[in-house]
Amino acid sequence: MKIFVKAYLSLFVCCILGTLQNLEAKVKLPALVSDGMVLQRDQKLRIWGKADVGEKVDVHFKNKYYTTKADAKGDWSLILPAVKAGGPYTMQINDILLKDILIGDVWLTSGQSNMELPMYRVRTLYPDELQNANNPNIRFFTVPQKYNFKSPQTDLENGTWEITNPQTINNFSAAAYFFAKDINAKYKIPVGIIHASLGGSPIQAWMDIKTLRKYPEYIAEAQKWNNDELIKSTELNEKSLADTWYSELNQNDIGLSQDWKSNQTNYSDWKIIKMPSSWENQESAFDGSVWLKKEIFIPKNKEGKAAFLNLGRIKDADETYVNGIKVGNITYEYPPRWYNIPSGLLKSGKNIITVRVINGSGKGEFIADKPYYLEIDGQKIDLRGDWYYKIGTKMDRIAPGQTFIRWKPTGLYNAMIHPIINYNIKGALWYQGESNTSKPKEYGDLLTSLIDDWRTKFQQKNMPFLIVQLANFMEPKKQALESNWAELRNQQRKISQKLSHTGLAVAIDLGEWNDIHPLDKKSIGDRLALQAEKLSYKANIIADGPIYQSVKFENNKAILSFKKGTNDFQNVQELKGFAIKNKEGKWFWANAKIQADKIIVWNDEVLEPIAVRYAWADNPDHANLRNQSGLPASPFTTEE
Repeated sequence: MKIFVKAYLSLFVCCILGTLQNLEAKVKLPALVSDGMVLQRDQKLRIWGKADVGEKVDVHFKNKYYTTKADAKGDWSLILPAVKAGGPYTMQINDILLKDILIGDVWLTSGQSNMELPMYRVRTLYPDELQNANNPNIRFFTVPQKYNFKSPQTDLENGTWEITNPQTINNFSAAAYFFAKDINAKYKIPVGIIHASLGGSPIQAWMDIKTLRKYPEYIAEAQKWNNDELIKSTELNEKSLADTWYSELNQNDIGLSQDWKSNQTNYSDWKIIKMPSSWENQESAFDGSVWLKKEIFIPKNKEGKAAFLNLGRIKDADETYVNGIKVGNITYEYPPRWYNIPSGLLKSGKNIITVRVINGSGKGEFIADKPYYLEIDGQKIDLRGDWYYKIGTKMDRIAPGQTFIRWKPTGLYNAMIHPIINYNIKGALWYQGESNTSKPKEYGDLLTSLIDDWRTKFQQKNMPFLIVQLANFMEPKKQALESNWAELRNQQRKISQKLSHTGLAVAIDLGEWNDIHPLDKKSIGDRLALQAEKLSYKANIIADGPIYQSVKFENNKAILSFKKGTNDFQNVQELKGFAIKNKEGKWFWANAKIQADKIIVWNDEVLEPIAVRYAWADNPDHANLRNQSGLPASPFTTEE
């Protein structure tokens, strides 16, 4: 009996070990190679993964078999023949069955917050897009937002391919979605978007250590943060300082202890302010908290109905209440304050909106020129005008700052770009630069290096690379001044004209003076699609506004020439946005006129001009040079 039991146990253990070995021997696929993926058409396809050393890997796709073995590191890869657009297909890789695979065009979209900005942030402009989204031929893979300073990663932590529908579209990059929609509609092919972006990130975060070799300060910074203990201690220390600041603020805020969020109506010691504006226009500047209240009246037939509250934008953080009930909060200044008011909360007669604002530094305010209203059944109640306000507390110091470790050089390249370089793509879209405006002249070299490196990494020397030029932003200036934003736009322009297979989507007419995140991402996507049609799909179209080429000076006039095909100028009553420089080096706003296919620029006070600029400002809102296609000219200078 004992012998039998021992034999049985031995057999059982062997079975378990065999099962474990089989489990360990299973092929592991990268996150991108998964159900619902879009594979790049008309290119030889790389499929890769991990397995036990020497493990045989069989791939079955479109009635053909392909075989390889894992190498000494457990890596394996196969190159499959190019395939035409189509699908859906399945792919068998050993015991893994991948389903619902499409063949089409795959675009990598990257950059900072304006590329990241999701569809739900533009829903007030394009409500039908979100409600009616239903296109299985547009798919997104959103790369997890991670950083790594140690070494380039070989895979992503997670991620899935998502089909466009009303549930998934909310988090899709808006600029990328509208681009994909245009390409899909025009060419009737599936479009896959691999979206890898992070708000606030400078370009050096998206570059590898070798590509930054000309910039020792960036390499030193990357090496500094290759230290887990430093990262941990920095984060813990900054969290402790922030917790202390906010704890002190909350303890001292009399609005919390006296429950100002309630529907109290005694405003005898509250002040009145016209909104939108800043309470610091009426007070000495301070950091801390302030409470604001607005009374509105709801008719009997609207009582209890759900509503939409739009409080524009607020600097910095807010907590918003309706009739004493919290309806939402945002913790930093940039997102719009859009809050849904549930049914049953609004009553007939007087209702009170209460907003507690926490401002950690700078000027706290309701941002001007933004919409402020309550909407019920399609009718809007204007919330501009008189509000009551009262200070909750004043802090004796600004809120502690934060080290944005995730923005440091090489970190995002290592964790978000390198893991995807084996995946075949059609090209890349790039919307970034706002975080590099402090050093605009180095941006041209950095972006050139990034483009060259990405093309090398993706093994496509002519990979299309489409750039969104920075939009107009900040208050317009009356004088012709220097502008870092204009200089960076000029660097973007020069790259698009110098490097082959690059395109530029000009956006100086699509921005908002009071918002670094303009909402018109549809026009951005449309202009990127125009560039793609011209560069990647070989369409015979005009995808650019007037492209500056050269200048000639005659007497007191500058004669500007533009690239043929873009120089059929749109007639305007008065051409604006030009400045001219005298020999002493001073800039003046200039007159300009269209003369056939040339632009003539002059100022009667400048007798010997030596240079011309166009749209050279943070916000060149007056610039209006376009061609008959309706596309704007890029900012430029004749000084190169």
